[in-house]
Amino acid sequence: MELRQVRYFVAVAEELHFGRAAERLHIVQPTVSQQIQRLERELDLKLFDRTTRAVTLTAAGHTFLAHAHALLQAERSANEAMAAFRAEQDSTLRVGTSTGLGLRLDAVLTALTERAPQLLVELVSAPQAARLQQVRDGELDAAFVRGADLEPRTDGADHSPGLELLPLWCDTLVAALPAGHSLAAQPNVALSDLAGLPLRITPRDTNPLLVDTVINACRTTGFEPVMGAAFTTDQDTLAAIATGRPSWTVYYASQAEIQPAPRISFRPFATPAPAVRTYLAVRPDPPSRRLAALLDACSSLPPATAGAQATPP
Repeated sequence: MELRQVRYFVAVAEELHFGRAAERLHIVQPTVSQQIQRLERELDLKLFDRTTRAVTLTAAGHTFLAHAHALLQAERSANEAMAAFRAEQDSTLRVGTSTGLGLRLDAVLTALTERAPQLLVELVSAPQAARLQQVRDGELDAAFVRGADLEPRTDGADHSPGLELLPLWCDTLVAALPAGHSLAAQPNVALSDLAGLPLRITPRDTNPLLVDTVINACRTTGFEPVMGAAFTTDQDTLAAIATGRPSWTVYYASQAEIQPAPRISFRPFATPAPAVRTYLAVRPDPPSRRLAALLDACSSLPPATAGAQATPP
């Protein structure tokens, strides 16, 4: 049974005339007659009594008419639901986020709201590899990602096939120190001044980019960092740094500006400061209107919108 057959049946049942039903449906009468006959053969029931002067519903036709109306109503409801779903999809921007975006994310969202106030933004947190795959699969419109490993390769190979990586900004790192430490009184901190203090940082398998950036910067300065206890949560780690044995950790500058930590001093590093480049990962297809609004919002921001000016890694 096809929905068009049900639609033809309802038209004939309401008009009780094949010619008028055909006009109403904007098709020729033989097509209506053929489809009604096919429907009757499929149901193995006669739905209409036809004479040269009149068309009337049979008992089976009367019974089927109620179900036919229900089927067409279900079709309308399904179409309306899908139209509503499409409208919601068109007005929802799904973006993968990265840890430590801080004020940068707020600046992007503010600029986006100014450009497309009707957009609903859904932020999705996931590991970077998962974010990239979700953009490839169309589950995310875009994703913020970080890493020197995403820089264009000299051999022309593609780090992230199926994606376009748009450079946005460099996030500088700052040192988090006990507010009472002597280094906290300085306007900036040289990495070499931290050589004797334990570094509390996330395990490498959790954030290899951040760990490698900090450790390589220390080695370039001429020392191997003393590794302290691992970074657990912002609250616990900063509390331990503030009150325990002197130690230090790092934050993205844009994140440090909104981090509540009254007993911690965030100090920029002396030049050259370690930094990490941030990209927006998108599919290489022509952007949708909602993605175009995000791209415009990102391009409207200066290279550094929070914290110290970044020095590319």
